[in-house]
Amino acid sequence: MIFTCKKFLGLVCIIILFSQMNHARALSLLDAYEAALQHDPTYRSAYHENEAGQQEEAIGLASLLPNLSISHTQSKTTGTQALSSGAGGTVPLNFDSEVSTLSLRQPLINIEAVANYRQGKAKADSNRAKFTGRSQQLVVRLVEAYVETLLAQDHVKLAETQLDSLAELKRVNERMLQKGEGTTTDVLETQSKYAIAQARVIEANDELEGAQLKLEAIVGHKITHLNRLSDMFSSRAIQLQDYDSWYALALERNAELVTQRHAVTSGKEEIRKSYAGHAPRVDLVASLTHNKSGSFVTANREFNLAAAGVEISIPLYAGGRVNAITTQAKARHAQAEADLDAISHKVLVELRKQYNLLLSGVKRIESLELAVKSAELLVDATQKSIRGGIRINLNLLDAQQQLHTARRDLAEARYNYLLAYLRLQLAAGTLVLDDLRNIASYFTAHN
Repeated sequence: MIFTCKKFLGLVCIIILFSQMNHARALSLLDAYEAALQHDPTYRSAYHENEAGQQEEAIGLASLLPNLSISHTQSKTTGTQALSSGAGGTVPLNFDSEVSTLSLRQPLINIEAVANYRQGKAKADSNRAKFTGRSQQLVVRLVEAYVETLLAQDHVKLAETQLDSLAELKRVNERMLQKGEGTTTDVLETQSKYAIAQARVIEANDELEGAQLKLEAIVGHKITHLNRLSDMFSSRAIQLQDYDSWYALALERNAELVTQRHAVTSGKEEIRKSYAGHAPRVDLVASLTHNKSGSFVTANREFNLAAAGVEISIPLYAGGRVNAITTQAKARHAQAEADLDAISHKVLVELRKQYNLLLSGVKRIESLELAVKSAELLVDATQKSIRGGIRINLNLLDAQQQLHTARRDLAEARYNYLLAYLRLQLAAGTLVLDDLRNIASYFTAHN
């Protein structure tokens, strides 16, 4: 008896442990985000692209800073030297030579180098803004994949409910046909609908698998359980500013717009850099040289020399290249400005769309909440009618299917509402981690 109790207690512990493990495997939105930061390929690519882009400023600055170099030449010379014409003959000329030079070049007037530095800074700022946008897009992509998986699960549940309902209807029709109260047409029609419902179940499961794979590609591991929307969902919890405030924020902070503005600045500096081909260049040059038998003239002699001065380079003619690349740079700058206008229009259209979806989403959610309550009452009433002999099991299955459909539509409306909130923040350029935490608070673990 004691042994049996121990076995029973051990079994209970295993069950509890198993339950805790299953519960622990539920993936919350914040857990998914932490995993995505480490594993999402698109985000990792953007991270390294930004890492490389931040070097543009340092590369541009280098052309304004001193350039210091050292060179050393060591050689062995063998030859002959002819004597004066009167004496005739030659003498051997063999010597070892060493020449070491430390050179310094500091630009004093260099329009191209200045433009190159400003362009590098603009490119670095552009990459930084682009990475900010990619980081914000990661949040939206993650939540989209997360709710898409949850919706796919709801579609599977609804498809299976429809299949159960048609299976029950099929059995009813077959019994009625056997009793002579039904028709073959009813049976065949139900069989056809049942076969279609089977196909829908397969399709829904395929949709679920595809959604899970999409989410798994972002988080980098297999998905078992996900948190679902809390029953305490409230669409009134999100407070909206007036549209004009969002409009001003989007023009100022939208990542795509900021990125493109820096691209326009970079294009302007490219024009200056190209035109600098016509401008003179002035450099400070200095050198220290150690010369030991550097040539046959100084054979067996050693010198230490220091020199400093100013070098002026004035371009005269380059075959029309400077004019061509300047014209090209102006055209590309105009293209960048046109792209900026196009992006502005696209961003503002998206901003208005998501703002309207948020406003209309509240009313849609409230309407569907009423639909769910009505469907729940219908299920309850049908169950009572079955007990009273007024309705049959098929009526209950139909009512349950209607309830599942209403719940699915409500969940989809709530998901779209939350996504509209994130997309609005993305369009305005104000999406931060706190917004994701806000969205995550709408989800809770379900057993």
